[in-house]
Amino acid sequence: MAALCLATIAPANAQFWQCAPYARMISGVQIFGNAHTWWSQAAGRYERGSEPVEGSVMSFAASGKMRLGHVAMVSKVLNDREVLLTHANWSRRGGVEKNVIAVDVSERGDWSRVKVWYASNGGLGTSTYPVNGFIYAGKAPKVEREDTLPQVTIAYVDLTKFGIETSLQK
Repeated sequence: MAALCLATIAPANAQFWQCAPYARMISGVQIFGNAHTWWSQAAGRYERGSEPVEGSVMSFAASGKMRLGHVAMVSKVLNDREVLLTHANWSRRGGVEKNVIAVDVSERGDWSRVKVWYASNGGLGTSTYPVNGFIYAGKAPKVEREDTLPQVTIAYVDLTKFGIETSLQK
């Protein structure tokens, strides 16, 4: 599936975001530390699973390309194999991307390996990334409302043109 994305450049004085603090703030999942530790830290504190749910955090395992792992919030589930992610520090150091596509490319359809939209490619590219699973925020309180954050967007898909509304567009 091709996603329509618009890249914008953040101003020089904009906030520099790491994935973990940004995911914590927008999802309400109160886990601290490097992204590769989130999956184990969530055990016993948050429900975890292999199905994407809007508002859950996709936990990427540490790998050669991502020594510290990665975390991203699921902003919309499109179908069994495609979701939209909102995350930081992926395509551009410190930048935020809203509603970019991630595709389950695992052989069993279990979300254990994904491809994620990357700005430099303008698409998914050839890299795949291992995923631990999803951490479900449940009724965890959010630290701040997303709309009060500095606007540091480097990619955004306007889903309203396709008749899709997400919680981030409300």
